[in-house]
Amino acid sequence: MYNLLKGKRGIIFGALDENSIAWKTAERVHEEGGVFVLSNAPAAMRLGNISDLALKTGAQVIPADATSVTDLEKLIEQAMDILGGKIDFVLHSIGMSVNVRKGNHYTDQNYDFTQKGWNVSAVSFHKVLQVLYKKDAMNEWGSIVALSYMAAQRVFPDYNDMADNKAFLESVARSFGYFFGRDKKVRVNTISQSPTATKAGQGVKGFNGFIAFADKMAPLGNASALDCANYTVSMFSDLTKMVTLQNLLHDGGFSNVGVSQEVMEMFE
Repeated sequence: MYNLLKGKRGIIFGALDENSIAWKTAERVHEEGGVFVLSNAPAAMRLGNISDLALKTGAQVIPADATSVTDLEKLIEQAMDILGGKIDFVLHSIGMSVNVRKGNHYTDQNYDFTQKGWNVSAVSFHKVLQVLYKKDAMNEWGSIVALSYMAAQRVFPDYNDMADNKAFLESVARSFGYFFGRDKKVRVNTISQSPTATKAGQGVKGFNGFIAFADKMAPLGNASALDCANYTVSMFSDLTKMVTLQNLLHDGGFSNVGVSQEVMEMFE
């Protein structure tokens, strides 16, 4: 234990079960001395066991719909009251596509589902940032991180409209991050993680085949949820205080490999 986050306070959105990146991050933040509140939508909380994580880390759980500005205002006020001051770190680990759930192909979307998906996955991040900004809820040199995926830049056919959602998310981080950095000295970044066996990830068609392919492509192999949690802890710490407006690729090198020898051998 290095106590990288000793004395730091935060909010972690999206911890669902022990396989989720937010869950692993909460555990690692706790180990590094940080304190936080946990939040998820009431409907999502019924699908997981967030109370177990709260008990393990000594955190309080505040249900909130991240698409509701009213809910977010109440959450942030309660969080500052519980934690005893302004916030140092926030993790946004929220993503959802109804089109993916319903099996709608990218070329045959239900646009009501599309709108709901980008509202939950991307607009919610803008709302979190806006409420934090307006309430002046972040300490200087605080750090806000959202989880993304490389389909925001490159084609992964079965990732469907989540690719558009992640592109939107990354743009929000850059655009709002400029004002947060200039006005509040707060960092805003996204982490583009390897395909990870979370509840959300496994909902994507062909996921098992793709995670195996990515592992053969990446020279270091796929980064695990715990690896991502460790990286997120480093982004919350003062060791990365000058890093902002970045989409940080955390994928074992996958993003820079055209083809690997291991994949070539499968076709020879």
